[in-house]
Amino acid sequence: MKLTTLTAASFLATQASGHYIWNQLDIGGTTGSIGQGIRPNSNYNSPVIDLTSSDLRCNVGGLDGSSTVVRDIQAGGSFTFHTDVAVYHQGPVSVYLSKAPSSVQSYDGSGSWAKIADLGPTFNGNSATWPLAQTYTFKLPTCLPDGEYLLRIQQLGIHNPWPAGIPQFYIACAHIKVTGGSNTAAWKPSLTIPGVFKETDPGYTVNIYQPEFTSYTIPGGSVVS
Repeated sequence: MKLTTLTAASFLATQASGHYIWNQLDIGGTTGSIGQGIRPNSNYNSPVIDLTSSDLRCNVGGLDGSSTVVRDIQAGGSFTFHTDVAVYHQGPVSVYLSKAPSSVQSYDGSGSWAKIADLGPTFNGNSATWPLAQTYTFKLPTCLPDGEYLLRIQQLGIHNPWPAGIPQFYIACAHIKVTGGSNTAAWKPSLTIPGVFKETDPGYTVNIYQPEFTSYTIPGGSVVS
C-alpha cells in the first residue's frame, strides 16, 4: 500500500536534522515502505523528555492516526523496525502494545499497555555493550486477542546522565491488525503511558560512565511472559 503524499512528506521532513527516527516497519517477509503503517509526528527526530506528557505514547503529534494505514500480522509473527540512521546513543530498546477499543486509527493510546520486548546491554566486567543498530527484529506474543493495536517502539538514550542531563525517548507507534491470537490469561496489559516511567527508576537515573556500572534494569515495566 502506498503512502499518502502528506505522510511521505512528513517522514522526509523528519529526516532533515540530527538524531534518528523509526521510519520503516517490515512484517514477516514483507518489506514496508518508508512510513507505511507508522504514525507521523511533528517533533521531527528530536526526543521526548517529559515523563508526564502524553507525547510519550506515540511522540509529539502522534496521537492522531487518521492518515496512517493498518498493517496485518499474525499473532506470534515477526516484525522489524528500522531507523533512518543507526542508533548511536547508549540505552535500551523496548516494545509495547495497546489494544484499540475499535479502530486503531482513532485510538489515542490512553488505555492499558503491555511491554512485549526489551533489549539491554551486555556486560564484560565494567564494560557495557549496547544494542546500537539500524534494524531491530521482534516477535509478537501468541497470547494476544485478535484486533487492532498500537505497536510502540522506543529507544531510551541515557548518554547524558541524570540529573545534569535528561534521558531522551525516541518513539514511534505503528498500526497493526492481529489475527490468530489465542487470547489467553497471559495477556495482561496493565501499564499506562505516561505513568510507567519514573524519575526514580534506576534505569533512568543511572550514570553509565561510573566504574560501578556493571548491571542495568530497563525501566518501563516488565515484559509479558
